[in-house]
Amino acid sequence: MKRIFNSLLCAALVASAVACGSEKSAKQNEESQVVALPKVEVEGAVARDVEQQVVFTGNVEAEIVNNIAPQSPRRITEIRFDVGDHVKKGDLLVRLDTSALVQAKAQMENAKAEYDRTNELYEFGGASKSEWDARRLQYEVAQATYDNLLENTTLVAPISGVVSARNYDNGDMTGGQPVLVIEQIRPVKIMINVSESLYARVRKGMKVYVTLDAYGDEQFTGSIKRIYPTINNATRTFQVEVSLPNGDERVRPGMFARVTLPYGKEKHVVIPDRAVNKLMGSGDRYVYVLEADGTVRYSKVELGRRMDTEYEVLSGVADGEKVVVKGQIALTNGCSVEVVNK
Repeated sequence: MKRIFNSLLCAALVASAVACGSEKSAKQNEESQVVALPKVEVEGAVARDVEQQVVFTGNVEAEIVNNIAPQSPRRITEIRFDVGDHVKKGDLLVRLDTSALVQAKAQMENAKAEYDRTNELYEFGGASKSEWDARRLQYEVAQATYDNLLENTTLVAPISGVVSARNYDNGDMTGGQPVLVIEQIRPVKIMINVSESLYARVRKGMKVYVTLDAYGDEQFTGSIKRIYPTINNATRTFQVEVSLPNGDERVRPGMFARVTLPYGKEKHVVIPDRAVNKLMGSGDRYVYVLEADGTVRYSKVELGRRMDTEYEVLSGVADGEKVVVKGQIALTNGCSVEVVNK
C-alpha cells in the first residue's frame, strides 16, 4: 500500500513540474513576440525668409593691362624696372637708342628755320603762298616725326600698377613682344557667366562676396561693375564683371575665385542638416517625416542652399512637419517608431 502511495505522489510531482514548465515556456514565447520599436529623435520643419544666393566661378584679372613697346624695332639702352616692381603713371620705364632721335631733331630744327625765314619773306611779299605752304608742311612733318620718335625712345608708364612681365634685357633689339607689361591691380576684376534666369534680378552696384583658394574661407566684398546686355544662346548665360577694391593687393591676377551673388529673399522650409540622408547609388536626398499615427514616411527632397547646420528645402517637406534627425538607419517607409524627445 505504501509503495502504491509513493508511486502516485511521484506521478503528481512530475505532472506538476510539466505543467509549470509548459506555463513558463508559453510566457517566454509571448514575451519574445513583442518587438521593440526603433527609437528616433525628431525636429520641426519651419518656413522662414531665406537669403537667395548662387555661386559662380571665375579667374581674377587685372583692371587694366598695358603692353609697353616702341612703335618700331629699336635697340634697348636701359630697362629701369623689373618684374614685381610698382610703377606710377608717368614714370620713365625704358630708354631706347637715340641716334634716330638726334637725326630727327636736327631735321626738325632745320625745317623750322626754313619755315621761319619763308614766313618772314611771305609777310613782306618776298615769297609766294605755295612756297610758304610747302615750308610749313615740311616743318609740321619734321615736328611730328620728332615727337613720334621721342615718344618711342623714352617709354613712360600710362597707368599706375605692377610690372608683370619683362621680355628683354638691356642691349636687346625689340621685336614682336612688349618690353614690359604693366597691370593695374587696384582694383581687380572677375568675369562670371550668370544664368539667364537671373537676368532680371542682377543690378549694377549689387554687393557680392568672393572667396579664393589662396586664402581659404576668408571672404572679400566686391560689387557688380558691368552687366553685359546679350545672352549667349549656346550656354544661356550672360557676362557680369565684378570689381574687387584690392587696396592691399593681396588678390592677384590668375587666382581662382568663387563669387557668391545674393539676389533677394524667399520664404522656404528649413530643416536641420542631420535629417537629410543620401540615397546610395544616386545623388538623391531624402528624409523621414513623422506621421500622426506614429509611423514615418520616406520623402525625397529638393534642397536649396546649406546654411551652417541647416538646409533650405525647395520641395518634399511642408511647414510644421516633423523630420527624423536621429535613428534613421533602422527605419523603413511606413514603420512605427518610438519618439524619445517630446
